[in-house]
Amino acid sequence: MFVRKIAAAAGILTAGLFLSAFTPQNVECIAPANPGGGWDFTCRQVSKLLSDLGLVPGNVQVTNMPGGTGATAYANVMSKRSDDSNLIVATSTVGVTQIAQNRYPADMDVMRWLAMLYADTGVVVVKPDSPYQSLADLFKAVKADPNSVVFGGSSAVGGWDHLRLLLLAQAAGVPDADLGKIRWVQYDGGTDAVTQMLGGFLGAVSTDLGEISGFVDANQIKVLTVMSDEPLPGKYASLPTAKSQGYDVTGYNWRGFYTGGKVSDEAYKFWVDALKKVYESPQWQKIALDNGLTPIWRGGDDFQSFVQDQVDKMRKISKEIGVIQ
Repeated sequence: MFVRKIAAAAGILTAGLFLSAFTPQNVECIAPANPGGGWDFTCRQVSKLLSDLGLVPGNVQVTNMPGGTGATAYANVMSKRSDDSNLIVATSTVGVTQIAQNRYPADMDVMRWLAMLYADTGVVVVKPDSPYQSLADLFKAVKADPNSVVFGGSSAVGGWDHLRLLLLAQAAGVPDADLGKIRWVQYDGGTDAVTQMLGGFLGAVSTDLGEISGFVDANQIKVLTVMSDEPLPGKYASLPTAKSQGYDVTGYNWRGFYTGGKVSDEAYKFWVDALKKVYESPQWQKIALDNGLTPIWRGGDDFQSFVQDQVDKMRKISKEIGVIQ
């Protein structure tokens, strides 16, 4: 019986690895931020499922490599690990915005873009005892004095967290001439920004729900808005959308993975197929629902083209608002 069980387990693993021309070994996922943020969440959840579903042998090592909103990890992979077929790296709209604004050491074409698995939803949060108990309260103060509220998030000035905030401010009637006066502080993750806010160093945080859902679940912060088209499903259904408050703005942040630009076609195909199996699993769909995420699949060449289109659009917007020349 024991021998049969061993044979059955081996058969499951072989099926999971789908007899690819490439078999990974000692797989590593880099999260380009501190523990607790969205990239860390993406790496850890997907890495666990890669192992649990028998898609890779053994456990996946998760390495946190914060710095430059992903630029440190990007530079490391580009210069030292561009042909490492056992490495995947978490990325998102935030990272691609940085690439579009020339804040990474190279453009997107030095990497191979694997897939996106979900989109996170932008939120604006404050301390429970904040004087701003609604978006109307918050932007009333900003309109009266653009310097009166210090905001923070996990991107630089002109990054996605900042851009989403400016779109809301614009919809609230803050004059265009005052948008650049709104105070913004960059952190290496939404968790870091919320921690600083709870310490009294920020008035509000613009980030992704998935990055700071633990704070929401523990009732440590107040969510002024989620930037989704419709109310979120599941336990976050009661959180107010910006649209329901009269602000016609959405702010999704997709999340996925890239690998080194010199990785073989066989390894690239393996990872695209493996990530699709993760996406299609009931376990992943439940994780997405439980964390207020929207499952979305794009993989392989389709994802590569999508990222190029995103870079082009973000570069155009960034020039329009004067972030880059």
